Amino acid sequence: MSPSQRDPSRSTIAGAASGYLSNVSNFKIIESTLREGEQFANAFFTTEKKIEIAKALDDFGVEYLELTSPAASTQSYNDCKAISNLGLKAKILTHVRCHMDDAKLAVETGVDGLDVVIGTSSYLREFSHGKDMQYIIDTATEVIQYIKSKGLEVRFSSEDSFRSDIVDLLNLYRAVDKLGVNRVGIADTVGCASPDQVAELVRTLRGVVSCDIECHFHNDTNCAIANAYAALQNGATHVDTSVLGIGERNGIPSLGGFIARMYAADKEHVKSKYNLTKLREIENLVADAVGVSVPFNNPITGYCAFTHKAGIHAKAILNNPSTYEILKPEDFGMTRYVAIGHRLTGWNAVKNRVEQLSLGLSDSDCKRITAKIKNLADIRPLSLDDVDKLLRKYGEAMVDDSHHAILDSIDTPDQITHM
Repeated sequence: MSPSQRDPSRSTIAGAASGYLSNVSNFKIIESTLREGEQFANAFFTTEKKIEIAKALDDFGVEYLELTSPAASTQSYNDCKAISNLGLKAKILTHVRCHMDDAKLAVETGVDGLDVVIGTSSYLREFSHGKDMQYIIDTATEVIQYIKSKGLEVRFSSEDSFRSDIVDLLNLYRAVDKLGVNRVGIADTVGCASPDQVAELVRTLRGVVSCDIECHFHNDTNCAIANAYAALQNGATHVDTSVLGIGERNGIPSLGGFIARMYAADKEHVKSKYNLTKLREIENLVADAVGVSVPFNNPITGYCAFTHKAGIHAKAILNNPSTYEILKPEDFGMTRYVAIGHRLTGWNAVKNRVEQLSLGLSDSDCKRITAKIKNLADIRPLSLDDVDKLLRKYGEAMVDDSHHAILDSIDTPDQITHM
């Protein structure tokens, strides 16, 4: 198969996402901006802003929205009720402690399901709730049976799973699976796990439970998205995300970053499930709400995401964008940009700009101008306006054959600016 026939978004490395346990093409997003995201240092969402974000995420197509526990505050309780009554396509979940009081309060709000959690590592058992594993299993049994009696979806998760004893974990998960939970959850609460560790735990858990497996990864060591992907490859079914990755400390997998990873694995599946052109709007909405900027290197929507600079890159991109792009910007409502006002530029990029401006310059003219741009850019980069002005002045000067003299007369970028 020739490169032009091959899907450029697919890896050519055999078995990249083809294992028999893999759910890379069969996953669901539990979008936690309105729960985990509320734990971001800058976050404060009014009810109106929560509703706006919830509607935007629903338009994007996420399968679940996770909300802050109604036990957190009176307003959190009211917000759960308000969002549950919006009639959204996404299922509404709330995240609660493994405690009957929390579960009863959550059921009152009209949510579709409860995400129940309790710490299982020795750290949390000693320094947080102080309970042993038998108490955890007994309490989980009571809470899960109550939620199921109300006809609601239930997920049961350990907290700090990767620092918990594996035997304790598997015994707990086996017990709650027998109770009929919809999902069990694993949580890398402190961001210590690696993709290999995730793969091993999820694969082991997949052999123990028959229910779905949800994963919640923190990004303290910058592995959250890689860990989420490894989890799906090895049998997980649901992944928690937040817009821009906001959350406690360094947050969790960003919705956009996770979507980029999954698009690269199975483009058509992701395009069929999610309204990808809405991503930028959602990120701008949340960034504004929490007082941050979308990072320059943010997957898909960062201002550098589809910017090409090096000359050899620019030439290839202009011939076939798949040479240096695994994501198609147009699928996300974005556009690519080839930067040309710098010392690394190449004449093919300059020629492309000449053609965009309909200036009709020859290849030799483009090469001559490129040499001048590179010399000037050793002093400072040229803006696109500077480059356009230089190109137009050169084209105009060709009428009286003074175009070479125009180039020779320019020694600094500032001379172009003041032309």
